[in-house]
Amino acid sequence: MSSILLRPSSTRSALRILSSVPRHVKPASTTFIRSKVTLPDLPYDYGALEPSISGKIMELHHSKHHNTYVTSYNAAAEKLAAASDSPAAQIALQPLINFHGGGHINHSLFWENLAPKSAGGGEPPSGKLAEAIQQTYGSVEALQKLFGQKLAGIQGSGWAWLVKDTETGGIGVKTYANQDPVVGQFVPLLGIDAWEHAYYLQYENRKAEYFSAIWDVINWKAAEKRFE
Repeated sequence: MSSILLRPSSTRSALRILSSVPRHVKPASTTFIRSKVTLPDLPYDYGALEPSISGKIMELHHSKHHNTYVTSYNAAAEKLAAASDSPAAQIALQPLINFHGGGHINHSLFWENLAPKSAGGGEPPSGKLAEAIQQTYGSVEALQKLFGQKLAGIQGSGWAWLVKDTETGGIGVKTYANQDPVVGQFVPLLGIDAWEHAYYLQYENRKAEYFSAIWDVINWKAAEKRFE
């Protein structure tokens, strides 16, 4: 477990992803490759989310897994830039760009979706998002139950996201395979990582326990800001 309290101000850098991705996440393309992406610091210590998520998992998840997406995306982006005269080579690199770029986007959003209890983690949503949840699902508890069902239904690895539909203004829960990011008409509000590296060291095959425990450290304030 890390004993370093990471800088709160660094969260602003978490969403400066793949050129600029604060609210409407952009799909991978050559148009936004300007500079290398970097691993964002966390606004809390690795052990601050215990017992819901162990410090060891947070350390490995952030410093190893997320960092791999960062370095792999940068490597693929360099190759893509060098292949500017070859459409075939650019197309061949797109799976790597999408996977590792998506992994970077998803995790950068995920870290902001979490907070220690001392910093508001687990507190219920408020404002317009709370109203939308009440109107759509009846209660936060009903939304959490649906999230659990969606997460349990993911075959292999993936994510479940609470999203806002930019065309209707409504909210919904959608699942995405592997590291596919939320793009297009939807805005990601709150995501839960269903990859084994997010829970297995602590929960082993009891992933339903992880899907339940994580709500105790969910940062609804981040989701509320994205909903506005």
